[in-house]
Amino acid sequence: MDTYLERLNPEQREAVESLDGPVLVLAGAGTGKTRVLTTRFAHILLSGRASPGQVLAVTFTNKAAREMRERVGHLLQRPVEGLWLGTFHALCARMLRRHAEYVGLTSSFTILDTDDQLRLLKQVMELHRIDAKRWPPPGLMGAIQRWKDRGLTPDRITPSEDTDFAGGKARQIYADYQERLAQLNAADFGDLMLHIVEILRTRPDVLAQYHRFFRYILVDEYQDTNTIQYLWLRLLAKREGAAANICCVGDDDQSIYSWRGAEVENILRFEKDFPGAKIVKLESNYRSTAPILAAASGLIAHNEGRLGKTLRPGRNDAEGEKVLVASVWDSDEEARMVGERIEQLQRDDHRLSEMAILVRAGFQTRAFEERMITLGLPYKVVGGLRFYERQEIRDAIAYMRVMNQPSDDLAFERIVNVPRRGVGDVAMQALHMAARSERIPMTAAVLKLLADGTLKGRVREQLGLLMTALGHGREALAQASDEALLAGPSHVRVVEALLEDAGYVAMWKKDKSPDAPGRLDNLKELVRALVEFDTLGGFLEHVSLVMENDENAGADRVNIMTLHGAKGLEFDSVFLPGWEEGLFPSQRTLDEGGNKGLEEERRLAYVGITRARKRALISHAANRRIYANWQSSVPSRVVEELPEEHGEHRGAAAGARELSRSAPPVFGSQFGGQFPLMARRPRTAEAWEQPARPSRAGGIAVGARVFHQKFGYGVVTGADDSKLDVEFDKAGLKRVLDSYVEPVIGSDSGAPS
Repeated sequence: MDTYLERLNPEQREAVESLDGPVLVLAGAGTGKTRVLTTRFAHILLSGRASPGQVLAVTFTNKAAREMRERVGHLLQRPVEGLWLGTFHALCARMLRRHAEYVGLTSSFTILDTDDQLRLLKQVMELHRIDAKRWPPPGLMGAIQRWKDRGLTPDRITPSEDTDFAGGKARQIYADYQERLAQLNAADFGDLMLHIVEILRTRPDVLAQYHRFFRYILVDEYQDTNTIQYLWLRLLAKREGAAANICCVGDDDQSIYSWRGAEVENILRFEKDFPGAKIVKLESNYRSTAPILAAASGLIAHNEGRLGKTLRPGRNDAEGEKVLVASVWDSDEEARMVGERIEQLQRDDHRLSEMAILVRAGFQTRAFEERMITLGLPYKVVGGLRFYERQEIRDAIAYMRVMNQPSDDLAFERIVNVPRRGVGDVAMQALHMAARSERIPMTAAVLKLLADGTLKGRVREQLGLLMTALGHGREALAQASDEALLAGPSHVRVVEALLEDAGYVAMWKKDKSPDAPGRLDNLKELVRALVEFDTLGGFLEHVSLVMENDENAGADRVNIMTLHGAKGLEFDSVFLPGWEEGLFPSQRTLDEGGNKGLEEERRLAYVGITRARKRALISHAANRRIYANWQSSVPSRVVEELPEEHGEHRGAAAGARELSRSAPPVFGSQFGGQFPLMARRPRTAEAWEQPARPSRAGGIAVGARVFHQKFGYGVVTGADDSKLDVEFDKAGLKRVLDSYVEPVIGSDSGAPS
């Protein structure tokens, strides 16, 4: 019977065998959290402390629940039936089926999906005459779900917790929405927990029944619980005259989901909630090397809001490379550097699937995706779409396609009603009929119907504005076709103006959904990508080729994902790009969360570093291009907080690090660091102010005479990596890519050699 206990280290065994009273297991990254949780579950059953139906085990995902069920069955050497094991919402749905009548439902109630929820909410908003354009339903649904996550029914919302969304009518709409749900005998996802918490609050007999049911409660990932989950657990665990046999496993240093309601305070106040609680710390890490653990522990030690633990290697072979911190010139060099490292590791027989690029923001993936394609390295974007597959990117490219080629009907159909312009089925049918009868593109059909007065009202007005924006863009492209200004290709500014004038950017600015800011960042990154191409047509052709990247390149692919999406995963080699002020820590997080937000950013960095088994490479760029201009950057304060003895700093732009360290601290004594709470906002430099970097080894030297197929002969006057400033004999000064010119050997004229 004790063989399964012998496989545990002393810390893990203590966590498993401490069965009486409340227990908090602080499980650091890679310390065997899942093994402890499942072994404890099995130990309760094998020791006869409880039957399978008397243990409540809660996870955050169905995958974790399945894994726990399989592991417990393996330890018991038999299938286990009758378990109360599952996610918070699955367990609450099971409870609610039993007690639905207490909240005005029957046991056969329907659980609405997201689309049905929004459809119902729109109906309620229409009754209140709320303008859905000014107050988008997804934004109001978000407010309602946040109330539910905090355990607030409409009558419990105080003025301080209310919102001015929907002109101050949000709380009443919430109440009416709940009433309509009851009439439909339905519940939304948030109701599953809200209803059962209300029942447990108001029905002592039901609560007492569950107190008799459950002798033990096990909770996974306790640091990620929100308010309603915390209330549900407390109600079930605390009982009169008896110790709370609740065991919560979690890591306060990995609480990174405040943006979706998680409260790190839940785990921090465990001892206050459950007096006499035993705290067991799992600090032996079996995943990472000693330098990686030391760097991560030294970094997270800067957080004040933590219970405190220090990871140490649990393996005998834990010696390894220091954490490498690479300072690069710009984001393009960063992508090249990461690509070269991956190629080198692959040549040394390291699997691509054991390498991961972990970014702070979704827009960062584009540069790395394109670099992987250039190098022919298969990759996958985990937990999301590839950059050019995202909705907002496809929309924006469709706008470019129509501007570049008016006969592109497929692209026009995609954007004609995005944002909404009132183009319904009748109007679309009229457009198709006009286009087919005249054998003309749909854009020409729109112009025809506008001219003859067929289109009327709002549709006429909105389509008129769209066609004007496209027309102005097309004219500007024609005028700019022979320009290659030093400040950036003209088509970049044309595309920016088109997306603004067509109302597409404004649509996302008005959107109140949580992912809208990220979509705007992606659009900025798309515009940045245009700078690398001489023409819009060249960029669109490039995108078409990128989209053909083979998704079936086999299982061995580089992983690209966000830091949030990487939690719970591990890889041999981890690349952590973009560690600069304003990007990581995110300026948005600092603005909205203050010092609390900064501590969460630090926890996110800790999560990123501890994903690595053997090697971690952090990089920051001295310059990033924002639209057509360069922006200088300073290294993240998180980089400065890494212990010197466990990191190795390299890079051509390493001077930026010394510069930032020598800068006088602002409010340093208040926040205990080199940096103020607000990110040190970098100065934006026009392109011609940007200090030139040395040309690439083997590149075309300054002073060389070159030939360009479009601009003819000229002399190189400046070199900035792959970009050349050339004074052409006839076209004047232009900035071009070195791959578009050929050196003229031994002659000032004639065809190039």
